[in-house]
Amino acid sequence: MSKYIIKGGNKIEGKLSIRGAKNAILPIMAATILNESVSIIHNVPDISDVHFMIKILESIGCKVSYSDGTLIVDSSFADQVEIEECYVRKMRSSIIIMGAMIGRFDYTKISYPGGCAIGSRPIDLHLKALKKLGIRIEEDEGFIKCYKDSLEGNIINFEFPSVGATENAILAAVKATGITKIYNAAREPEIEDLQNFLNKMGAKVKGAGTNYIEIEGVKKLRRVEHDVIPDRIAIGTYMIASALTNGKLEVDNVVISHMEPISDKLRSAGCEIEYKNGGLLLKPPSKIKSIDLVRTSPHPGFPTDMQAQLMTFMTLSDGISVFHETIFENRFMHCAELTRLGANIKYITENICMIKGVEKLRSAKVKSPDLRGGAALVLAALTIPQETEISNIYHIERGYENIEDILTRLGANILKIEEIEK
Repeated sequence: MSKYIIKGGNKIEGKLSIRGAKNAILPIMAATILNESVSIIHNVPDISDVHFMIKILESIGCKVSYSDGTLIVDSSFADQVEIEECYVRKMRSSIIIMGAMIGRFDYTKISYPGGCAIGSRPIDLHLKALKKLGIRIEEDEGFIKCYKDSLEGNIINFEFPSVGATENAILAAVKATGITKIYNAAREPEIEDLQNFLNKMGAKVKGAGTNYIEIEGVKKLRRVEHDVIPDRIAIGTYMIASALTNGKLEVDNVVISHMEPISDKLRSAGCEIEYKNGGLLLKPPSKIKSIDLVRTSPHPGFPTDMQAQLMTFMTLSDGISVFHETIFENRFMHCAELTRLGANIKYITENICMIKGVEKLRSAKVKSPDLRGGAALVLAALTIPQETEISNIYHIERGYENIEDILTRLGANILKIEEIEK
């Protein structure tokens, strides 16, 4: 049980260096199961979700070491086919290990996943995709049992471009017989990074980054070394921290196409953003302009993982903004906590809300409801001169590496307090 005590009012500015993307490293870690060899991965963030995934890999027999941003996984001797429930319940994204496990073994058993309660996020699309590849699936008292009688390429047409289901389908299809064609695939940059990782180990995947992905199955994969792409969501979060506090921010390493859906909204709010020397420079707005409509959508639309942070930005804007969340049905849980901090937020429907900018926010004790909602509360606290207390910060630590240290280096007054649960 830990919390942040933040005394805001300082400019958040300076130079920022961010390690790899949370949403990229987790499927890549799952993919290490497939090559039955060594995988060396650089630029790996030191976040709790990575450590949970390490425990999952170790529990099936992989040898794993992690130091100074480099992760080494040797899956040569992996032989356990059942994933321990205690790990999966803590991290919903662990479900992506299912495709890799059934690609490697004839049988696997995994519990339904846990994690942030931001929506039901049913895994029916994952299961339908695996069934298309010939996997026999039994659901039994909270567990999913997968049997590989055969693994054959097929056509998979997703009803919705689910990121996790696309990743699971790719991971399972890599060693299938023949060709798998995925239509209406998710287009997120992290899927492209997974493709690049798999191809380095000998897979034949093409089309990631578009809505059509084709996988030609192979029999054997090899040792691989790879650098994870920068974390666009973490970068976007720190960009808003600087913009909110009238600071300038330099980021040393970005991929322009990954950042543009975020940068475009920040420009609409009055920020100046320039890409140069492989990074970017953000200059804050003289006043924060409201954005008429923010609608989350799959990439290349505005990412749902940035919705809460942008909403915090709009709480101090000069007008009215409307947010329409289309991906997860419970992703407005931060609204109640932002309201406690003085934000003016009104619900129109359960997935549409209106924010009217206020002159300033006020301090209060708030709880992080989920990963990105927690980051939104940190951003709000950075604008408040009095002390703001944020609890349940384990959510935030799932996806942000040493956020208190990074913000401190950029000028924030933030203290992490460790508490022992009684």
